[in-house]
Amino acid sequence: MPTSQETVQAIATRFTGQTTSPVEFRGEWTITVDLEIIQEVAKLLKNELHYKFLLDICSLDHQDQEPRFEVVYEFYHLHEKNHVRVKTKVAEEIEVPTLSSVYRTANWHEREIYDMMGIRFKDHPDLRRILMWEGYPFYPLRKEFPLEGKPSDLTEVAFTRVAPLEGGPYVTTNEPHSGDREPRSKAPQL
Repeated sequence: MPTSQETVQAIATRFTGQTTSPVEFRGEWTITVDLEIIQEVAKLLKNELHYKFLLDICSLDHQDQEPRFEVVYEFYHLHEKNHVRVKTKVAEEIEVPTLSSVYRTANWHEREIYDMMGIRFKDHPDLRRILMWEGYPFYPLRKEFPLEGKPSDLTEVAFTRVAPLEGGPYVTTNEPHSGDREPRSKAPQL
């Protein structure tokens, strides 16, 4: 069975000219592939290289770069205990091919990325919001979204008062947020 290094080398060899050179950092191997081949790479990993488990999919917002987004896939080989990371770069208005037809677990991960970052997945079977309510006009994990959130005018759908952290483990106030602070722990300062 292939090691993580051999796996990313196999991807680079199969898709010559459509990948970057594999990178190793602290024993983990990563390869960046062109967006157009992400489904084919996933099929290669699952069907030929036996990476049967898609651990996670996440996204990054590189606000001032082009392409703006990056989608990161984490694959795992259950028997060999190998892990590989595959990245692809995505421009703001481009749809990413869904992996839900290759790995069923991709369904919820892709929905979460759509909901929080606004990245759309082409041919996804049920691409709708998973955490925020339908009709919410913002994407909370984008860099331009303020830490304190944005007010809602949809009182029948969402609360419009101070966030429910008030009285919880963090200090919150009824004052308007200034945008230059984060919640602080209530632990006494020494």
